Amino acid sequence: MKILYLISVPFVLMSCTASSNQNKSQDKPEQLHVVDGYNQKLIDPQGKTIKDRFLPPVGYDRENYKKNEFGYFLQQLPLKPIESLVTYYNGRTKDRRDIYASVIDLPIGKRDLHQCADAVMRLRADYLYQNKKYKDIHFNFLSDGKPRYYEQFAAGDYTYPKYWKYLENIFAYANTSSLHDELTTVKSMDDVQIGDTFVQKGNPIGHAIIIVDIAVNPKNGQKLVLMAQSYMPAQELQIINNPVNKSLSPWYVLSGDVIRTPEWKFYPQNLKTWN
Repeated sequence: MKILYLISVPFVLMSCTASSNQNKSQDKPEQLHVVDGYNQKLIDPQGKTIKDRFLPPVGYDRENYKKNEFGYFLQQLPLKPIESLVTYYNGRTKDRRDIYASVIDLPIGKRDLHQCADAVMRLRADYLYQNKKYKDIHFNFLSDGKPRYYEQFAAGDYTYPKYWKYLENIFAYANTSSLHDELTTVKSMDDVQIGDTFVQKGNPIGHAIIIVDIAVNPKNGQKLVLMAQSYMPAQELQIINNPVNKSLSPWYVLSGDVIRTPEWKFYPQNLKTWN
């Protein structure tokens, strides 16, 4: 369990937690079992990035992005070998291979901090950091809803160790609730973009997952998405399987009143964007 030490708030919260005075939800993590997890015909085991490993289904074309765009950064995220297991911050492994298709090859630190919302914020920050858009790196604290700016924290030191210290500070004082309130709600799932995030406050816990790739059917405009998550305890980011449609997995069609993922369910109103 990750503890948020809030200067002005005396109670303890988890990364994927909503405060006690927010609207309550009865949703609980779901364990929807799938035998193999994903359609092997949609996977190139030798691929080392999201774009190279995950193949769009027949009739769909992957959307392409310029090198300085968030979508390009997400598609180029490095992946561990296909047989790799998700590793927790303490070195243990997440053996439930029905949950995820691949592991994103990014360090998560040695503290129980890199959980669901943290991983989403981390990807956004990493993109901005790599493109040296330092002034755009900021996230709201839960305690007061105000942003904390990387440039102020760095004070001229833009080395990676200092950057990671900033991220862990954000991880400790922000969560799904603050991220939910910070982002803009997407009016329709038809308008989904790469980098958009499903965020649910929940009670006592919420969850967040991020869309890391999109493919489109040029004939009817239907979109498919790949999604990534971290979870509790702190763990590596993982490309999640589709527990509802194994033949399409790990791709998802965003339709209907409920979006079911291996460990959570979301609703259309939970879709948020950075724009």
